Amino acid sequence: MGKGGYLGLQIFGMVAVAVFVQASIRGLFDHSGTQLWGAFDWVPGEWSGRLIVFLLLAAAGTVLAGWAHSRGKQVSG
Repeated sequence: MGKGGYLGLQIFGMVAVAVFVQASIRGLFDHSGTQLWGAFDWVPGEWSGRLIVFLLLAAAGTVLAGWAHSRGKQVSG
């Protein structure tokens, strides 16, 4: 994978962090509200289940962005 591919993964990871952290914070203040247009209403556990999934996906985005950043640096020299 070239430098552009790692940059794309890094951007994808950062966007995932922004989206899922925002959904987590909104969920803290509005327990009954539908976050992310109801795409995660299938998650068992109601509010707490969705919050855990959002936080795990935000953490995965952070790991992905960090990994892609370090790999992109190795490719460029």
